[in-house]
Amino acid sequence: MKPLQSFRAEFPVSRTHIFLNHGGVSPTSTRVVDAVHAFMDSTARVGRPSFDDWESLATDCRERFARLIGCVPDEVAFVRNTSHGLSLLAAGLDWRPGDRVAAAASVEYPSNVYPWMDLEERGVAALDVIPTDEAGTVTVESAARAMRSRTRVLAVSSAQYATGAVTDVAGLGRLCREWGVLLCVDGIQTVGALPLDVKAAGIHLLSADSHKWMLGMMGIGAVFVDRSVVGHIHPALIGWRSTTDNFNFDRVHYELLPDAGRFEEGSLAYPLIAGFAAALELLEEAGIERIAAHVCGLVADLAGRLERLGCETAPEPEHRRHMVTFRHPDVPGEVLEEGLAGAGVVVSLRRGRIRVSPHLYNTIDEMERVADAVRALLPHQSNRGESP
Repeated sequence: MKPLQSFRAEFPVSRTHIFLNHGGVSPTSTRVVDAVHAFMDSTARVGRPSFDDWESLATDCRERFARLIGCVPDEVAFVRNTSHGLSLLAAGLDWRPGDRVAAAASVEYPSNVYPWMDLEERGVAALDVIPTDEAGTVTVESAARAMRSRTRVLAVSSAQYATGAVTDVAGLGRLCREWGVLLCVDGIQTVGALPLDVKAAGIHLLSADSHKWMLGMMGIGAVFVDRSVVGHIHPALIGWRSTTDNFNFDRVHYELLPDAGRFEEGSLAYPLIAGFAAALELLEEAGIERIAAHVCGLVADLAGRLERLGCETAPEPEHRRHMVTFRHPDVPGEVLEEGLAGAGVVVSLRRGRIRVSPHLYNTIDEMERVADAVRALLPHQSNRGESP
């Protein structure tokens, strides 16, 4: 396999910035740009495009995503974004009177809160809030405390967007099996950075779009829907593609597909899928296990440097892997973010803390330079006696 640093040349941003906001919106690679351009150039030049080629491209992309998360391709459907995928379950599940949903509404990204709040607003299902600790971590124990006899769905993120705390989804999967509950996961903050096997973890639905850790682009993502629950989720949108015999346009035959394909109601966003497939190809070439080891190593290195500067880091080590947040008691977060931006370091400010999220092309040398940039922003007395 190629060294991870060989992929750095595919990310032009690395020549001008230290980009550490892959938990936000990632810069994509030249490979993705080239794939989208080639697709659009072909549509501009070819008189009659090959629909079979387009479908082959979509099949390849589904297969790559399926390999990345450990499922089979017919359990994957394309979605516009993570919210789209999560809403499929909320809008389409065959809810029964008295059903309940458990979610950590106080710490989750809105995409994994509003669909469940809407259900409660409409009297479809009640929402039980999972209690979290001071760090905002969702644990198996806290989820269990929110479970009720009529809990139908447990909705969590694979990692919290504001803190980077990684969720024990396998532990939650075991809990859900014991209770007979569906596990719904917002996977956008780990898919592409950390290994995941949705089957082994007991996940029933997972949604993630490509513009964060998968290094893709806005407007395209994928949802995994386990075979065991597809029949219990009616598509919120219906079109020709949702049905069997769907390419026979001269025959009206309304029978929903028995797999995740039922959630793709019409013509696909093939140009975006071309870019998504290229992004997944890059991840596959790099190897998700190698990516995780590298990124977690960068985070551990930077966290140590920041702590020696008097910064408070989070999450706690047992929940920290691919992201770290920090604050300094003497410098407001806004000042740190602005100062780092002036030094060419791209991070994000989340709930008053700087969030750092590196990827496969970042380096240890960059972590040292980030720590140096933070040191330069601290009051003089805060630097006394600190080791480099």
